[in-house]
Amino acid sequence: MSGLIEEGSYLLISSKKSDIYLVKVTQNGEFSTHEGKISFKDVIGKPFGTIAKTHLGAEYILFEPTISDFLKFTKRKTQVLYPKDLGFIILKLNIRSGKKMIECGTGSGSATSAFAFSLFPDGKLYSYEVRHEFTSLAKENIKRIGLENIVEFKNKDISEGFDETNVDALFLDVKFPEKYITHAYNALKPSGNMCIFVPTANQVTDVLKELQNYPFFLTEVIEIMLRNYKTIPERFRPDDTMIAHTGYLIFTRKVEK
Repeated sequence: MSGLIEEGSYLLISSKKSDIYLVKVTQNGEFSTHEGKISFKDVIGKPFGTIAKTHLGAEYILFEPTISDFLKFTKRKTQVLYPKDLGFIILKLNIRSGKKMIECGTGSGSATSAFAFSLFPDGKLYSYEVRHEFTSLAKENIKRIGLENIVEFKNKDISEGFDETNVDALFLDVKFPEKYITHAYNALKPSGNMCIFVPTANQVTDVLKELQNYPFFLTEVIEIMLRNYKTIPERFRPDDTMIAHTGYLIFTRKVEK
């Protein structure tokens, strides 16, 4: 990356009030709000972090987007995982370049994007989704961040198992994950890591009961909560709202029979 704004770059544009927008730079395009317009041809070649003025004099900051920013603006038809969960999942599953991983289901591609980003440049993600409309949307979201070569999308019902074996990690985000534990076990390599995401406590119990039928070990159940704070020095305190329960994360590792 050059560190400069180029045609085809994505910009995270922030007003001084912290209103943010994610836009793609085109040679003859422009960014427009009620405070005026910024012509992209005037900012191409300038460094990220530049302050640009609209034709009405309003100031906007042009940031380079992070993967978290892309996830926030992901086009979605389903509920998506939050960065608070995704970052922890990536660390616990040891996802990095060179690894092979299975994800099911794809949904809108939020988690897919985060996994692919961590697997870049030499890893591979096999993403399973039975609904074609979700796969199409996920492909669009992955292409936007330029990671389409990392992901192989599969429109397939996994009730008969996965195509891959000996993968390093597996992530299950499906309605009845306990039904697919046997397929997950067969797909993972020995010592491979698995994470199962479920929103309700009774689902955790169902999964834990099923895991007892297989040689999995180091099983954990974790819930992550996130609290933001107001950044005004004179009124520093927690925000009025917080991202609390989004789901339970069940982690476990395969033991060879």
